[in-house]
Amino acid sequence: MKKLTAIGAGIALALFSGVAAAEDSVNGANTAWILTATALVLFMTIPGLSLFYGGLVRVKNVLSVLVQCFAITCMVSVLWLVIGYSLAFSEGSAVLGGLGNLFHANVTEEAVAGDIPESVFSMFQLTFAIITPALIVGGFAERMRFSSMLLFSGMWSLVVYSPVTHWVWGGGWLGEMGLMDFAGGTVVHVTAGVAAITAALVMGKRRGFPQTQMPPHNMTMTITGAGMLWVGWFGFNAGSALAANGDAGMAMMATHMSAAAGALTWMLAEWIRFGKPSALGAVTGMVAGLGTITPASGFVGPAGGLVIGIVAGFVCFNATMFLKRKLGVDDSLDVFPVHGVGGALGTILAGVFASTQLGVFSGQGYAEGMTMGSQVGVQAIGVLATAVYTGVVTYILLKLVDLMLGLRVTDDEETEGLDLNQHNERGYDL
Repeated sequence: MKKLTAIGAGIALALFSGVAAAEDSVNGANTAWILTATALVLFMTIPGLSLFYGGLVRVKNVLSVLVQCFAITCMVSVLWLVIGYSLAFSEGSAVLGGLGNLFHANVTEEAVAGDIPESVFSMFQLTFAIITPALIVGGFAERMRFSSMLLFSGMWSLVVYSPVTHWVWGGGWLGEMGLMDFAGGTVVHVTAGVAAITAALVMGKRRGFPQTQMPPHNMTMTITGAGMLWVGWFGFNAGSALAANGDAGMAMMATHMSAAAGALTWMLAEWIRFGKPSALGAVTGMVAGLGTITPASGFVGPAGGLVIGIVAGFVCFNATMFLKRKLGVDDSLDVFPVHGVGGALGTILAGVFASTQLGVFSGQGYAEGMTMGSQVGVQAIGVLATAVYTGVVTYILLKLVDLMLGLRVTDDEETEGLDLNQHNERGYDL
């Protein structure tokens, strides 16, 4: 049985026991792959997620969504350099990294993390830190002030994203417990999903929801962005192997199969329920498959990835229907039912399909001393702890920002559209 440990454990060990050892060799192949994966993951946010989200909103708000994703990329990058990376990956306590790497003080040209330059490792991790708050934009799209979005996203990245990253990948308590999260089921998707639904509940529904139809204004843009997300996700998951090896190859294959299965399952569910499959359903199912396989991608085989994708398409489709049609929650772009539910589901299923006792559906095995039952228990603790912490802190941050700046635009501004009243520009000038 192959012993599996969390990706962060090895990296944390390297960082904590002499990162800057110039004599340590750098693996050129691994470095080249992680440089490529870094570009792919950044490509997921701009332009991938930007176009995906931009096409889903109404025409009067398309530019605002594009600008929000772009601005988050810039702001989180600066915060990561100054303090975010240090809080996530520097030696500290079980819950938070220290301040030893403020302004990347020890990330020199010679510093290494494992067998790649630490600068490359930090840049790769930065792309994850960027896309996570950008995903939350879908929960409050078309109604939050731009200034409030910037303040909230910046604070959230430091007090939610960085600590949870440390818990899982930076030597913190969940990593030590043995949580399997290969590429961000808890760190990225559960945090973003829970934050998005918290924002949707705190801010309230868009004017007219659900009585007024608010269809996507440009599905061509959305499908284009979805294709970029699919391709970029290979850097997200396969890059998390931090090496150009068989783990990266298997993660890529499992990721692709889950995405394809998720899209087909969602389309089939729509076909049965509404009589026709939609383009929106296809791309949403694809994203559900990708988000759900993310934590499991390096631990399961391709057949396990296929099953995870099928389950993701079915569960996330029904979660979306329940949230909007039954509960009437205006999570504008379905961040929680797709990313939150998908990330939690995939984290739990990683503990199942990592087993070597499932025949063709077997994965890579558990760490020494772990069984399926004990591993699933650890996975559940990871999901629950991440969700509760994210929900509570996100609520506090939203209330704080509301007191300082006001969260929501006025009714008149919402009717006019955020493109004009927040940016004095329009997405289209035909």
